Amino acid sequence: MSNSWSSLVENMGDYLAPSMAKDHPNLPVVKAEGCYYYGLDGKTYLDFTSGIAVANTGHRHPKIVQSIKDAADQLMHGPSGVIMYESILKLAKSLGEILPGDLNCFFFANSGAEAIEGALKLAKYATKRPYAISFTGCFHGRSLGALSVSTSKSKYRKYVNPSHLTYHLPYANMQACPEGKDPETFCINELEKHFEELFKHQVTPEEVACVILEPVLVEGGYIIPPKGWLKKIRDICDQHGILLIFDEVQTGFGRTGEWFATQTFEVTPDIMAIAKGIASGLPLSATVASKELMSKWPAGSHGTTFGGNPIACSVALTTLEIMKEERLLDNAKVVGQYATEKLKKMKKNHPIIGEIRSVGLMIGIEMLNPKTKKPDGNAVMKILDYALEQGVLFYLCGNEGEVIRMIPPLTVTKEQIDDGLSKLEKALHQFEKEFKIEAVSNI
Repeated sequence: MSNSWSSLVENMGDYLAPSMAKDHPNLPVVKAEGCYYYGLDGKTYLDFTSGIAVANTGHRHPKIVQSIKDAADQLMHGPSGVIMYESILKLAKSLGEILPGDLNCFFFANSGAEAIEGALKLAKYATKRPYAISFTGCFHGRSLGALSVSTSKSKYRKYVNPSHLTYHLPYANMQACPEGKDPETFCINELEKHFEELFKHQVTPEEVACVILEPVLVEGGYIIPPKGWLKKIRDICDQHGILLIFDEVQTGFGRTGEWFATQTFEVTPDIMAIAKGIASGLPLSATVASKELMSKWPAGSHGTTFGGNPIACSVALTTLEIMKEERLLDNAKVVGQYATEKLKKMKKNHPIIGEIRSVGLMIGIEMLNPKTKKPDGNAVMKILDYALEQGVLFYLCGNEGEVIRMIPPLTVTKEQIDDGLSKLEKALHQFEKEFKIEAVSNI
């Protein structure tokens, strides 16, 4: 068998597990830069996925590349604790300055799931309570502890039986609000009912260590809850001495237009899990809490070999510098609003578009079946394929894959938004033509 790149791609099933090799669109690329992928086929693709909200500073930012080279000249591996090095300490100090409240003490790991595992362990260790409460539709990772609180798709839990003493409550659902009622008030009232029923019939609040949730429902469909709903959860946790955990793996590092969604929604948790955009593509994550809470989690109660890698920590520091210098939080707000307005105008011309849900540069585009008007995952897959043919890469989310996930690098420009959405609209027209759906206007 030839060892050429093309041959390797054709035979990837011989080398990689299906759970690693098979996803959408499985695009073979040879290079990435800024907001673009360069394909093995010689084509250039506009990337509206940022490596699933990782490359917030864009692909291969020159300062990131140089930071990797400089750090590698000094130190390749820790492990922290056996030795100590400057980059991990400077990163902890710098992150503490942008996080809210007293969230200023860190356990560094490698991935979002590891940060979630740490958050759950910390909460249970500190409270000496066995149970966790999570919300239906949230995704927190696929390791066993993280999977016990993940309910975005049942297939992730199939045959695994992640029985880690977890209860699940419904996430905020403003669509279910009766006509004429205030959606925020409705969601808060429903939340109070759910907690009351849970505490009355299944578990006492004194047994609950933590409540964990995504401040924006990510893989579950980019559902954005009312601020008051999140604040009510904070109040319920305070009332019963329950620790509140925010999973900010995808919402962090400028994605919502603030450093973290906790600042966007003005609700501060006791523990946070952060990852993805933290180091512009290098594996790094952190479980974050106050010094007081972390002090209840003594040496030996948790550990890591690769967590807080010195090169990754150096690159994370450079990532923070770039975000400040290039004002990427402001760009996320301005360009995110620009993209949202364009999508709302597009929706008027395409009956298959349902809700447009957005905060910052975190945008979900729901697709509807033209006949039933219900969310349609099959339509999304077709449209994503057509968009890829046009030269733009999107991803999907939602329980049935019914939402197009638009998460470009925070460096994206309005001109690139225009280009990407023009390509998306061509893909929509192609889909409508194939399935004989009447669009309101033509390109």
